Amino acid sequence: MVRIMTIEDYDQVYALWNSIHGFGLRTLDDSRESIDIFLKRNPTTSAVDVEDGKIVGAILCGHDGRRACFYHVCVSEQYRMHGIGKKMVNFCCMQLKKEKINKVCLNAFVTNEVGNKFWKKMNWTLRDDMNYYDFVLNDENKTVFVP
Repeated sequence: MVRIMTIEDYDQVYALWNSIHGFGLRTLDDSRESIDIFLKRNPTTSAVDVEDGKIVGAILCGHDGRRACFYHVCVSEQYRMHGIGKKMVNFCCMQLKKEKINKVCLNAFVTNEVGNKFWKKMNWTLRDDMNYYDFVLNDENKTVFVP
């Protein structure tokens, strides 16, 4: 069952993130405090999927009033290929439409074969007409990859 993510879901979602091989977590941005701020700014657009009494999928989704972005889209490896990712994406998109948001973007690591295959199957467009730039404001906010 897909539903809106709340801060009460944090511990299970964080454990899910840490269970996925190759998943990248930011030392500051993915803390409870930062996720709480994110969810307060975007109270209806992030989603979790609950199966067998536990969270097995999650999407952080937020927008700036013009464009939305998906972050940390994941489904537990044991629950993949059951339509959970698609249900969560559709749920988030419906929530965004309610807020009059017309476009969603996301970033997927080039090495994320499972994720990139999923987005292609979902008919998302891989753009080659733009460059993605980052500027680090806090050097303590490191990306740590799950082994």
